[in-house]
Amino acid sequence: MKNVILVIAMITLTATKSLAQSEPVTMTDNREKLFLGVKAGANLSNVYDSEGDDFVADSKAGFAIGGFVSIPIGKYFGIQPEILFSQKGFKSTGTFLGSSYEVTRTTNFIDVPILASFKPIENFSILFGPQFSYLSKQTDDFQGGTITTTQEQAFSNANLRKNIFGLTGGVDLNFDHFVFGLRAGWDVKNNNGDGTSDTPRYKNMWYQATLGYRF
Repeated sequence: MKNVILVIAMITLTATKSLAQSEPVTMTDNREKLFLGVKAGANLSNVYDSEGDDFVADSKAGFAIGGFVSIPIGKYFGIQPEILFSQKGFKSTGTFLGSSYEVTRTTNFIDVPILASFKPIENFSILFGPQFSYLSKQTDDFQGGTITTTQEQAFSNANLRKNIFGLTGGVDLNFDHFVFGLRAGWDVKNNNGDGTSDTPRYKNMWYQATLGYRF
């Protein structure tokens, strides 16, 4: 037993001397570093009635893919603009003249969130800010009885002032080059492109999970 204790003591003493003679280990903090990144993930979206009337719709899954730039403003704050191709929409069921039907709407958007970032620690960021969404295509699938139809409509985005203004926020978990993000967002109003705006009755809301890689 005494020999074991002696061996442990000698090993501990040797390790202590080695650590004392080696250079000190420094932790890398990347919060003040500029990053470019790509990301991809999934949306779970729905619509809600802003007037509060009874409106029931089921959520619909879609995908999101795009890129981002993380711009530091000091150690704890930054700005993170992004551009994403994002699928949203909803599902709805009902009956008409005794027959059941199902409608699935898929909307393809180009989303441009401009987020303020608060970075209290190296591996965790809180983000929130406005988002401008540009509708590129809408697809409605209808199934009822023996009838199945699909309608598609494409939209032009030549006027950048014509968009849907919304808000989005969430958190990013940063692990070296990898970023896992969780977000939620909702529409606020339509910008009509001529300087006017209106508040739509039915608005998109969504949850988003993404995995990114930053350079």
